[in-house]
Amino acid sequence: MVSLSEKTSFDVEALRKDFPILATQPHDGVPLVYLDNAASTQRPRQVIDKIVETYEKHYANVHRGIHWLSESSTDLYEEARRKVQAFIAAPRLEEVVFTRGTTEGLNLVARSWGDANVSAGDEILLTELEHHSNIVPWQQLAERRGAVIRWVPISDDGRLEIDAFDALLNERTKIVSVAAVSNVLGTRCPVEAIARRAHDAGAVVVVDAAQSVPHEPTDVQKLGVDFLAFSGHKMLGPSGVGVVWGRAELLDAMPPFMGGGSMIRRVTKDGFEPADIPTKFEAGTPPIVPAIGLGAAIDYLQQVGLAGVHEHEQRLTQYAHERMSEIEGLHIYGPAPQLKAGIVSFTIDGVHAHDIAQLLDRDGVAVRAGHHCAMPLHERLGATATTRASFYLYNTSAEVDALVDSLGRAKSMFSGRHRRRRSG
Repeated sequence: MVSLSEKTSFDVEALRKDFPILATQPHDGVPLVYLDNAASTQRPRQVIDKIVETYEKHYANVHRGIHWLSESSTDLYEEARRKVQAFIAAPRLEEVVFTRGTTEGLNLVARSWGDANVSAGDEILLTELEHHSNIVPWQQLAERRGAVIRWVPISDDGRLEIDAFDALLNERTKIVSVAAVSNVLGTRCPVEAIARRAHDAGAVVVVDAAQSVPHEPTDVQKLGVDFLAFSGHKMLGPSGVGVVWGRAELLDAMPPFMGGGSMIRRVTKDGFEPADIPTKFEAGTPPIVPAIGLGAAIDYLQQVGLAGVHEHEQRLTQYAHERMSEIEGLHIYGPAPQLKAGIVSFTIDGVHAHDIAQLLDRDGVAVRAGHHCAMPLHERLGATATTRASFYLYNTSAEVDALVDSLGRAKSMFSGRHRRRRSG
């Protein structure tokens, strides 16, 4: 069994002190064990303080104000954009577009690039691993434009079948859109290889990076993709802010996603002239304070080091697989732990996923239950719902033990009920 007691430079106990919410007790005397990080992460004091400071000392609307407060707010907002640029190694600052989250970013690409470039009979290539946010916008695009969606299958252990991807890719493929990491199985997709193959076929590559950017170093130039979207709330930042990065030449040629203030250079009664990128994609008042909070979250992650975060999560995932395998009737979905991110989805024979989550909550263990916005994937798995534990930088091996102990009690409770019903 993997030991997490070995000394490393990653001091999780010191990091935990930065997160006030981890000291709460959801029930009297029961400590919080937060294992729902794939849905949303918690915020360190440094991010909370930055948000409060901005509202107290710097807040005003950005870009057009001549007064000092607007200029101060604008400086902080654009500084956050520069932090994002460095964080994902984007070659140009104007390629970073602020959105409300990953979902809006993917919709922006589907509506703007898709509507302008996809025609009847064209094909959109997705995988069986996708979140609904990387399915529905493309289904809507296909319906509007008369395009066809093709699906790349997965193996029984949840890995993408690359040979099938190659077979599906053809001259009619206009878009390939994939999750870098599955939010259900933790499967890592070979994004670089997919991008090379897709570009050889003339397709544009879109990446849902909601589950990868917060957990490991990301270099959009190395990945070789065309668009990449992620969310602030999954990486220690506020909700209500996300990023879509796109190649400048593609963004330049795309029509605006929404119309209104900010995104224009000039408006007359006869029409309008859009602003340059990224402004033409940021209509209305942008998420000013959330973006500044995202900048603070990036500062925090840069200081901690994403390589260390990734290694810590890998150790936890390996440990969780080993401990959870001790429970009879528990089935973990997806690849082996060394091939996946810090996500463990599972079922227990005879117990519904929602019942498991409810019983775990009594012990202060917060997990997610359901189809995790991935109904086609669950249909492929033959499961109506799974329970999901997902890890981040502040989780510990003791919390994995708490999860396993609680699961054991939950299973015993339902086993006892089953025996009583049979004897009755």
